[in-house]
Amino acid sequence: MGKKKIVTKSGDETSAVDKEAKVKVSKKASKRQVIKGNIYIHVSFNNTIVTVTDEKGGVLSWASAGNLGFKGTRKSTPFAATLVGKSAAEKARRFGFAEADIFVKGVGPGRDAAIRGLFSAGVDIRSIIDNTPIPHGGVKAPKPRRV
Repeated sequence: MGKKKIVTKSGDETSAVDKEAKVKVSKKASKRQVIKGNIYIHVSFNNTIVTVTDEKGGVLSWASAGNLGFKGTRKSTPFAATLVGKSAAEKARRFGFAEADIFVKGVGPGRDAAIRGLFSAGVDIRSIIDNTPIPHGGVKAPKPRRV
């Protein structure tokens, strides 16, 4: 195999660049003000995902049960869904987010709990729309499980 070279740089140059990059990101985020938007709640039997967007569809913040540290079957609990709703709303609050139309998709234990979490975080809810896909005929259902 070939020789490996280890290149070292002085720490002052890299730390100055990192500080400038962090400052630029925070300034950009603070300039944008979004008061109204949409909140999309995707609920399944395994997880709950909440996405907060502006009226054009640009994502402001998102949260999921797995992202908050819940693992396995705890992700599908109503308590986890409540915390997901609160977390996504608090992240969106940094942009001045206040009013929202809520779109719920899917069936699972966290449907109502996620909406309660958003409400407790201080989001004014204008409307709640159910976008759960429902088959019209569809494919043959799987056979029932025998335990």
